Amino acid sequence: MENIHLVTLAIIVVNVLISIKGFKDFSFFEKYKFNIAGIKKGEQIRMISSGFLHADFSHLIFNMLTLYFFADVVLYELGPIKFLLIYIASLLIGNLLSYYFHKDEYQYSAIGASGAVTGVLYSAILFYPEMSLYMFFIPIPIPAWVFGIMYLLYSIYGMKKQLGNIGHDAHFGGAIAGYVLSIVFAPYLLNAHLWIVLLLAIPLILLFVLIKLKKI
Repeated sequence: MENIHLVTLAIIVVNVLISIKGFKDFSFFEKYKFNIAGIKKGEQIRMISSGFLHADFSHLIFNMLTLYFFADVVLYELGPIKFLLIYIASLLIGNLLSYYFHKDEYQYSAIGASGAVTGVLYSAILFYPEMSLYMFFIPIPIPAWVFGIMYLLYSIYGMKKQLGNIGHDAHFGGAIAGYVLSIVFAPYLLNAHLWIVLLLAIPLILLFVLIKLKKI
């Protein structure tokens, strides 16, 4: 990780230390994971702490590598303070959206930095929409803005069908935070990439409509 920014390094180190603690200490893991029953009892710390816990090393490595690859883009455009605000806000909004969808499922639990990392990813997409990314098992690179739209649509589908052991709602909430804060912090995006901004808004509007229609 040559020339890694100090802020990115700090986030990775904190994630690694807390995750390893969780791997070794079951009671610690249970106390700080996202859990609806615990949050309803007043343990709001779980809304943040769960974003630094991971299921295993592969889960941790995947999230930290994704953060590493895209953090510099956002740091270069916005600086460390605004980058940190996007990271934390994406983590929190992701968990708030999870809480909204699962508030009556007292057993529901989740962990991982995916919401925060997705927020950073979507911020990077807004700044460099033409960069190439790979999606799932598609063997060819696609423009980042196409990846963004497809991924959000897949997240909506995943929320609706409750696919796999994946926090689709946290990913989507993180993307919302990254999208909105990037535009707030860098309003010139509305001039530089207006059509990208509008296209990436389509899945956000779709989710809002589906919620209003009680279809999700």
